[in-house]
Amino acid sequence: MPMNPVVQAVVKAITRLQPDVTESYAEQRRVEDAAGKLTIADPRCRIDETTVAAPDGYEIPLRVFTPLDIDFSLKGGLHVNEEHRGTILYLHGGGWANGDVEFYSDACMRTALKLERRVIAVDYRRSPEHRFPTALEDSYAVARALFAGEIIPDADPEHIVLMGDSAGGNLTAGVSLLARERGDFAPRTQILLYPLVYNDHSETTLFDSVRENGEDYILTRQAIVDYIELYLRTPDDFHDSRFAPLIATSLAAMPRTLVITAEYDPLRDEGEAFAARLDAEGNEVACFRMHDGVHGYFLYPSVLSLVRDTYRLLSHFLDGDDIPTEGKRPWLPLLGTD
Repeated sequence: MPMNPVVQAVVKAITRLQPDVTESYAEQRRVEDAAGKLTIADPRCRIDETTVAAPDGYEIPLRVFTPLDIDFSLKGGLHVNEEHRGTILYLHGGGWANGDVEFYSDACMRTALKLERRVIAVDYRRSPEHRFPTALEDSYAVARALFAGEIIPDADPEHIVLMGDSAGGNLTAGVSLLARERGDFAPRTQILLYPLVYNDHSETTLFDSVRENGEDYILTRQAIVDYIELYLRTPDDFHDSRFAPLIATSLAAMPRTLVITAEYDPLRDEGEAFAARLDAEGNEVACFRMHDGVHGYFLYPSVLSLVRDTYRLLSHFLDGDDIPTEGKRPWLPLLGTD
């Protein structure tokens, strides 16, 4: 079903107003910093700061969002207890050059509360100041420390979830591949929201969604190309599966995976192809395309049905509940369902 014409016109107008990525990423950071400072803390969520040392000695900043159970009675007074069912390691999007923990604080706080899980957000170093594979190695160092009990001693490895959106989804898949290769830890679960997992976003790419959605739906094909140019260090990096997990020789023995794509996202088809390969190589995987979704929609206000329905899907997946596949629904099940 086509997007509502009025909504499509607005989305197209916003897209056309966006400046060139290579010339504006620094200005976008300033805008995001200002927006992040407007985040209103929720008393039901405690926020802590800590760091993890990268292999080169850099201290990687982390922000920990812990959902709280608050009980008050006239007789007993106020009682505040931690209330969570596991830990999510969150890797933010932003094309590896934009986005940071400050800008994602509202989304991480909301995720902690809605999914009843502690969220650890990683402020990995960004491009172009720090090019591939710095962001990936920072993310891996944090994941390794988390699984080793060095960040939060009571974090149960069986209930640690790797999660990321867009470039963060790319890093999440990369961390899982590195963990399989290096053997330092074994993630059980990962969630990829509209991830970049392939290396060709030219006009002749394999994936139709790059051509169909690459001009008028917020994230453009040219912006993808520009972000990648800012991120990679050498031409050889294009052919490195740590950057483009879809080209890995094998995707066997990967974590239980949920992939969520957006209907009007140029990255839609490669995310779904990644899920299909995971499924074909024996992994447990579910993949859903969110109708009317555009790239980045997860950061939109939670009052929107698209965002509410995404959290509902995430909750079902994490809790091991049956995912609804009958009747009217806002998503299209592709894999992992009957």
